Amino acid sequence: MASDAITDLGAVALAAAIGSGQVSCAEVMRAYLDRIERLNPRVNAIVGLQDRAGLLRQAEARDAQLARGEPAGPLHGFPLAVKDLDPVRGLPFTQGSPIFRDRVAETDSIMVARLRAAGAIFVGKTNVPEFGLGSHSFNPVHGATGNAYDPALSGGGSSGGAAVAVALRLLPVADGSDHAGSLRNPPAFNNLYGLRTSYGRIPAESPDVFTPSLGVLGAVGRSPADIGLMLSVIAGYDPRAPLSNREDPAAFAAPLERDFTGTRIAWMGDLGGHLPFEAGVLETGEAALDTFRAIGCTVEAAYPAFDYAALWRDWLTLRAWTVAASLRPFYENPWTRAQLKPEAAWEVERGLALGAEAVTRAQEGRTRWYRTVRDFMETYPFLVAPCAQVFPFPIGQRWPDRVGGRPMDTYHRWMETVIPGTMSGLPALAVPAGFGPGGLPTAIQIVGPNHGERACLELGAAYDAASGWVERCRPPEA
Repeated sequence: MASDAITDLGAVALAAAIGSGQVSCAEVMRAYLDRIERLNPRVNAIVGLQDRAGLLRQAEARDAQLARGEPAGPLHGFPLAVKDLDPVRGLPFTQGSPIFRDRVAETDSIMVARLRAAGAIFVGKTNVPEFGLGSHSFNPVHGATGNAYDPALSGGGSSGGAAVAVALRLLPVADGSDHAGSLRNPPAFNNLYGLRTSYGRIPAESPDVFTPSLGVLGAVGRSPADIGLMLSVIAGYDPRAPLSNREDPAAFAAPLERDFTGTRIAWMGDLGGHLPFEAGVLETGEAALDTFRAIGCTVEAAYPAFDYAALWRDWLTLRAWTVAASLRPFYENPWTRAQLKPEAAWEVERGLALGAEAVTRAQEGRTRWYRTVRDFMETYPFLVAPCAQVFPFPIGQRWPDRVGGRPMDTYHRWMETVIPGTMSGLPALAVPAGFGPGGLPTAIQIVGPNHGERACLELGAAYDAASGWVERCRPPEA
């Protein structure tokens, strides 16, 4: 099989081709490494790229396993690069911070261990913003990641490297994580699918394993089915994460066909004028709603009645609290504090100023929001909203400081559209919405019921079959 034909295969098709012997793991590795060598220097999506000869030896060892009838798992022979916020034994683990410029991971995370056991071969890491803060992947260690459609523009973040790599066919599929849109904004900027999971769906170790986090793990893919394959490997219970979900993750790899005739969807739009948008973003998202109608859904403009300004304030409190908890040691050391970007220091300072009462009030506000959404979804099983408020912006810009004529008062205010999804704790699937007046991509997000990742993937698969955005409008080099 020709190299381009190999990298054109989605993750599900690639797994079938390797399993059937249609293509060898060594051929797959060569095809992807050739493509990375050709395209990655333009976008800087994959960092810490490993030695080609060593990777080919690993691929040949995977072929030998197959010859013995010993496939490792669903991702046997897959070249993968893990987001540089998770450790991969033996690979660089910088988190985009100069504090960890030379660190090499000594162990695998829970998720990475599962990928390794499923047969993946780690070719490197995907680029992130420093400590994952912000939705634009630039840092002083590796530089900035360019957009798959125009490298002079942002690829989004914090899973920016992952999304750009998948869009350009440098990887078949990729892991990611999402606190404030990190698996929704990058797919929007790169015409892909991205799944933010419910808390506990994918286990992760943490200093505090009993307090549900705003951040979760997930995946980026060229189709919902590809994400489902990835989820079948990395989801599932682990005793080190006592709140992790005990459902069998194998169901995510099953066919996603489902009839959505008569399904009611609420289009949340700009929340009645609460959110500003760059011209064309909201209109492009609204035009994409016709695809849901084409598959039999009923789409209505509706959103839960709630104080969205208060929801934003509660999220700001919880964001600062969680960031301060993780970065406080670096802030308290004068040398490492000097290495933190201003946005990180700002978050820590706000978090350290919080009292227990403020955090408790914010948690209670989050609970009120979840209950409100839960009641609303008795009428509308799925909510749909924009994934971003702007199109990809210049790569040299730290973050958009004005949107729709309104000044942005924080480095993440321009991503407020994803915060209702984050604060609900519900799964959200980013789906391509098309291209705006300037020819740049955007996306909308499908928010489903609690632990309803499969429902989101099923609706996403029907949408994908009807729209075909990923294959119809590939990046110039893909």
